[in-house]
Amino acid sequence: MKRKVTKAIFPVAGLGTRFLPATKSIPKEIMTLVDRPLIQYAIDEARAAGIREFIFVTSRGKSALEDYFDDAPELESSLRKAGKTALLDMLKDTNMDSGAIAYVRQNRALGLGHAVWCARRLVGNEPFAVILTDDVIAAEKPCLQQMVEAYAEIGGNMVATMEVSADKASSYGILDIGEEMGTMVRAKGMVEKPALGDAPSNLAVIGRYILTPNILQNLTRLKAGSGGEIQLTDAIAQEIEQGGPVYGYRFSGQRYDCGSKPGFLQATVAFGLARPDLRDEFAQYLSHLTAVRQAAE
Repeated sequence: MKRKVTKAIFPVAGLGTRFLPATKSIPKEIMTLVDRPLIQYAIDEARAAGIREFIFVTSRGKSALEDYFDDAPELESSLRKAGKTALLDMLKDTNMDSGAIAYVRQNRALGLGHAVWCARRLVGNEPFAVILTDDVIAAEKPCLQQMVEAYAEIGGNMVATMEVSADKASSYGILDIGEEMGTMVRAKGMVEKPALGDAPSNLAVIGRYILTPNILQNLTRLKAGSGGEIQLTDAIAQEIEQGGPVYGYRFSGQRYDCGSKPGFLQATVAFGLARPDLRDEFAQYLSHLTAVRQAAE
C-alpha cells in the first residue's frame, strides 16, 4: 500500500557563496525573486502538493530564515491600524503554524546526501519529498503536485527530470534510462556529474524528489563520492542496484536555476513579466533597453 507524501525536506544549509557579498549576512533562500523570497516559492509548491510537515536542514547564520516564517505581531498591528488589509492577507502565507516546521542542523558541509540524512529521525518510516530552493519552477500545476499525483499511481522513488544539452550534462545527475513510460522513465542507473561525453542520456535530475526510507538507509552506508561529498544521487543509484524502482518524471513547466546569477536574473524577468501589476511598465522598460542597446551597436 502506497502512503501519502506529507513530509518534505528543504536542504538550506549552504553558504550561498555564488551570491557574495549579499549572502554574507542574508541567507540565499531569503533573497527575493520579484517580491517573494526563494523559500516562499518552495513552501507554496509544497503546500499545493499536500505537504503538511516541513523539515529545514539549516546551518549557522540562518536565523533570518527561521524568523521569516514566524508571526510578526508589531508589523501586523501596524498594518491593521493603517487599514492595509491586502498586505495583511499577503503576510498570512508567510506564517506557519506552531509545530509545522522543524529545524535540523547540518554542522559540516558534506553534501546534499548528508543534508537529507540529517533529517532521518524526523522522516521516520515514511515516503518524503526533497525540494531544492535553488530550482524555481514556473508551472500551471506546481511541479511537486504533478509528481505526487504520479506517485499515487506508481509508488517507488521519483525524481524530476528535464532534457539538457551534452555540454551541460556534467553539471547534473543524469539518468540511465531503462524503460520509456510516457511522461516517465524507469531508470536503470544514475550518474552524478558525468565527464563530457560519458552521460548515459540527456535526462538530468533537478531539485524535486519523492523518496522512500530505503534511501536514508543507503545514505547511512555511503562514503563520500563526487566532489568529496555524500551524494544523494549515489544513494538513489544504490537503490536501483538493489532492485528498488526509481522513476524519472518529465514535469510540465519552466525551471530556473536561481542558484546561479544568470538563472536568477532570467527568473526575475520571467516572473516580473508574469505579474499583471508589473507587466506593462516592466515590458516597456525592457523594450526601451533593447532599443537603446541595438542603437548603440
